[in-house]
Amino acid sequence: MPTLLLAFAVIIIDQLSKNYIQTNMNIGMSIPVIQDIFHITYILNPGAAFGLFEHQTIFFVIIAVCMVLGAIYFYPRIPQPYRILRFGTGLMVGGAIGNVIDRIRTGYVVDFFDFRIWPIFNIADMGIVCGVGCIIFTIIFIHKEDGIE
Repeated sequence: MPTLLLAFAVIIIDQLSKNYIQTNMNIGMSIPVIQDIFHITYILNPGAAFGLFEHQTIFFVIIAVCMVLGAIYFYPRIPQPYRILRFGTGLMVGGAIGNVIDRIRTGYVVDFFDFRIWPIFNIADMGIVCGVGCIIFTIIFIHKEDGIE
């Protein structure tokens, strides 16, 4: 149950932050938080990271649905002590759903965290990246420590 709550929390925080940006900024507007290092910049992203696969909404929706269905299938099979894996699953699912909501509504994803040396991203993106990181960490390190193959 906590994993489901985590996924919902990511979705809610993601959607609230995107709504705030859309309500209070114009597309392309950038507000420096730390000059030349970190800005809040409102863009609409029609693709994935680094602008790959622009305007492939159906593809991204299918990928997100597959991620969520995979998580639903595998989650009950995750051993209870693998808390990091469960945590990562919740983050990943919440992030995938947060971005797919945007894609279904508008065909774009609202992005706004701008570190100037990296593509602009959002909270859902952070959920996906951190979630996948937790999953990979578990597979590489914890799984081997348990001696389970």
